[in-house]
Order: sequence, then structure tokens, then C-alpha cells
Amino acid sequence: MRGRLPVGPELAERVAGSDEARRRARVILQTMTGELRVQEACALLDISEQRFEAIRAEAITGAVASLEPKPVGRPPRPVESADATEVARLREHIAELEAELHAAAVRLELAQALPRVGRDTGKT
Repeated sequence: MRGRLPVGPELAERVAGSDEARRRARVILQTMTGELRVQEACALLDISEQRFEAIRAEAITGAVASLEPKPVGRPPRPVESADATEVARLREHIAELEAELHAAAVRLELAQALPRVGRDTGKT
């Protein structure tokens, strides 16, 4: 058979964490692989069966939560503050231009509706 040999509870010794946390993880894994009975694990850790079950449930919950699918790809870059100020400035400028355009449209409408007072009518 080819490939790597499976790693068992000793994997807990290779990960970062305190000695006590790694020891607890190793013992929990040993109970899951059948190397230890729950009573033996409780004696090794000097805790009650209820506390052991709570620790094991917490470990399994944490493991499952850390294995949830994550979005693929790079996370989006946060908008930098300089970009945000530039966007705000450009939005203000757009609002000013829209106000000027509206005023020009009103002036044009008034100019078309009012009679041409004071202008030469072209009659001689």
C-alpha cells in the first residue's frame, strides 16, 4: 500500500497550544480511536465523566466549526480612507453639477415661455 501512514492522537503534539490543551486533545482523540476508555481518560485528566463529555463536545464543535466551507479567492480589499474621501468629494461635485443643470433647464423653460420684451422684433 502506498502513501503516508495515518497519524493518530499524536498529531495533537504537533499543533500550537499549551501543554495542557494538547494533552487534552490527545486524550480525546485516544477515546475516539478506541485506545482509551472514557473512565481511563477521566483518570488521566483528573476530571469527572460529565466534565470530560463537555470538553469532548466542545472540541468536536470547534473542529466542525473550523471546517465550515469558506469563500474561495482573495477577500476583497477594504476601501482605503483616501478613496472614501475622494468618493465623497466626487459625490458632492455631482450634486452641484446636477443642481446647475436643473437651474439651466428652468432658465431655458422660462426664456422660451416669456415674450421677448425689449428686443427688436425685426419690423422697420
